[in-house]
Amino acid sequence: MEAEPSLYLQESMPSAMHDEEPSAGVVITHPNRDKPAVQATRATVILLFLVSAVMVLIVTIGGWKVLEGAKPVQIAYIIIYPTLAFFAARWNRGVLPVGAGLAVLLGIFALVAAPSWFSRDKFGFEEPALNAGLLGVITLLVAPLQVLLVAFAMRGFNQGWNVELERREVPPGADPYAPASPYPA
Repeated sequence: MEAEPSLYLQESMPSAMHDEEPSAGVVITHPNRDKPAVQATRATVILLFLVSAVMVLIVTIGGWKVLEGAKPVQIAYIIIYPTLAFFAARWNRGVLPVGAGLAVLLGIFALVAAPSWFSRDKFGFEEPALNAGLLGVITLLVAPLQVLLVAFAMRGFNQGWNVELERREVPPGADPYAPASPYPA
């Protein structure tokens, strides 16, 4: 048997937690989403997620026949990053720290993997579909891209995309400063 939350808790909970629509005449606004800096940060985060996924896709396709153990990880990044971009486009702030953590890992993988692409330029190695030097340069470019992704994702997380303000809409002709009616007993 589940106990009902106290009246104090019900009044202090955000309206989204009540499992009901906001009452009539209440308008929910997101004031931080209208700021140009917030919109630019969101656009940058989405762009960085998508560019990172494309760069990993190029390295994966270009080096498919010589890649050994990283194929599942690369495929996961190719799928996860556009998904995170989709949720960031819907103002979901919760994906930003997840994306930042994944970006740190991908940046480390890129820094570790890049030298091996350059060593494949020597005689005796099987040549990938794209030039190994080009794949090395693309892999090296992934690392600073991930640093930017971490920086912008954390900036977006601190901007409060999820802040909601409830405002009562005043009917036309009503006095907005009139005393409120008492709550029923």
